Amino acid sequence: MRFRSLAEMGVLSLWATMGVAYAAPRFTVGNVPSYYQGSFGTASHISIFYDASYLQFRNRSWRLKLMVPYLSVSGLPRGAQLTGGGVARRTGTTQTRSASGLGDIWLSAHYTVYQGSGLLPAVVPYTKVKFGTASVTNGLGTGRNDYEVGMGLDEIIGTRIFPFAHLGYRFVGNPVGGNLRNIWTYDVGSSFIATSRNIFTAMFSGSGSEQPGYAGPADVILAWNYNVTRAGSGFQLYADKGLSNGSANYGVGLGAQVVF
Repeated sequence: MRFRSLAEMGVLSLWATMGVAYAAPRFTVGNVPSYYQGSFGTASHISIFYDASYLQFRNRSWRLKLMVPYLSVSGLPRGAQLTGGGVARRTGTTQTRSASGLGDIWLSAHYTVYQGSGLLPAVVPYTKVKFGTASVTNGLGTGRNDYEVGMGLDEIIGTRIFPFAHLGYRFVGNPVGGNLRNIWTYDVGSSFIATSRNIFTAMFSGSGSEQPGYAGPADVILAWNYNVTRAGSGFQLYADKGLSNGSANYGVGLGAQVVF
């Protein structure tokens, strides 16, 4: 389960409406608290609270985003570490610990090289950097940076349906003795505008496993956006169901954003 990407989930539906309706520059400030439970491929029952605050700028071509999360975890096996939104460096120990603090900060940039026309989707290459700001001592991170490059395809069907697909390759920062490997990341789904205020999104998201010998995360996500203003200020609610041993059993999130 990539709980970092789920923190961005509420923005996907927002992009679908704003990317079409507004060419003028826009700033968004948001906060998305979320909660996950599962084994994540370990013998422990792990609970994670992930509270992500973000600042985003977008215009017709660019979307730049800085995300700063607070992280609290319980049931994490001693010696295990969180990384990139999952669990790595799993160990066989039954001893667990709890910890809280600053998570890994993410900076991303998306650039639309082709706006799309008719049956041809918009083409949006992107790059992301995960700064290793989370505590290594407490197991909240690896202390190493990750770098991801990828490509997104965003389509418009009529005026209400917005399919999307993204494929990326992440260069994983490998701490000493970590034996972590680079991974592919992917998601595919669609947003649907039910009314001017209500937007629904369904998405399948996954990646390879950073630690050899374990299953990578795979999740189905359902989200609801409610727009209070025409610009896109409003609320998001989403639910996650893990489909693999590397995912959480379930996750839920409720967030809000202000667009100006």
